[in-house]
Amino acid sequence: MKVTLSFEESISSDVSIMVDVLRASTTITAALDKFNQIIPCFSPEDAFKLRDETGGVIAGERKGAKIDGFDIGNSPNALNEFNCDSNTLILTTSNGTRILENMKSTVLIGCLNNAKSVAQASRELADTHIDLVMAGVWGKFAIEDFLASGEIIYEISKRCGECEISEYAKSAILASRDYDAVKKAFYESTSGNKLKNLGYEKDIGYSLYKNSSKNVGIYRDNRINKINFK
Repeated sequence: MKVTLSFEESISSDVSIMVDVLRASTTITAALDKFNQIIPCFSPEDAFKLRDETGGVIAGERKGAKIDGFDIGNSPNALNEFNCDSNTLILTTSNGTRILENMKSTVLIGCLNNAKSVAQASRELADTHIDLVMAGVWGKFAIEDFLASGEIIYEISKRCGECEISEYAKSAILASRDYDAVKKAFYESTSGNKLKNLGYEKDIGYSLYKNSSKNVGIYRDNRINKINFK
């Protein structure tokens, strides 16, 4: 089994894990407790249209801030506190949902909250190649995605037996082993500082809870649904 780490675009045609830990992949993982399906979309206009078609809840952000007219932002804490009768969440974000559009492999959604579960799911689904794909921030490297990917790759490596892990992926594993340093990096990152300035500091703390969820989202047919693994 080959395990690699990429930025924005997957190099695998087998299984990819999208990581946008602050906050799309964390919000999606939390949303699977409440919604039967999540529809990622690529503009606010698409989100409003889908709401009219499906009766879904619309959530999302641009530059970290909740979009005007949306029910909630891209916030796992806000989502957990939100009450509704709909089974569908429509989500648009600056980075994570944007990169899903062009991914051709089987795509799972990964974060620190579900690191063990998404690692297990990827091992069960993959034939030859698992690629961790960091969403970044508008085309730029994001340290929090690198560190969260390292945690997931570490969990994959424990389940892998004979794995061919790229040096980039190995470096992410090494960087993720000091949890105090990981926490500091999250809060001091570009995304972390933006969220603090917007009043979303609690979302950073939420995103740092390792293995707090067994939810694993799988993206196919323009939908994200939960898959169940023991």
